Amino acid sequence: MSSKIYVGNLPYSVNDDSLLSNFSEFGDVTSAKVMMDRDTGRSKGFAFVKMTTPEFAQAAINGLNGQSVDGRSIVVNLARPREDRGSSDGYRGGRSSY
Repeated sequence: MSSKIYVGNLPYSVNDDSLLSNFSEFGDVTSAKVMMDRDTGRSKGFAFVKMTTPEFAQAAINGLNGQSVDGRSIVVNLARPREDRGSSDGYRGGRSSY
């Protein structure tokens, strides 16, 4: 089991420090990062937290999923591996057969 957690539906008021503080209640946190919009500098409304053990990660998921933070019910679950997204036109940089 992984120890990387996805946290979604976050209010814009949540920052890295508050995220770290909330998750630390469930065990040792390696990193806590709110994803920020490059252009506006504003939160994108989701984050990733890495716990030191899968057990700590599961405890945080069990304790925080569905909890209300500033009036929003947050989503907390194991992070899925990143998918290979390619470009929007389907071109993946390979040689064309045309």
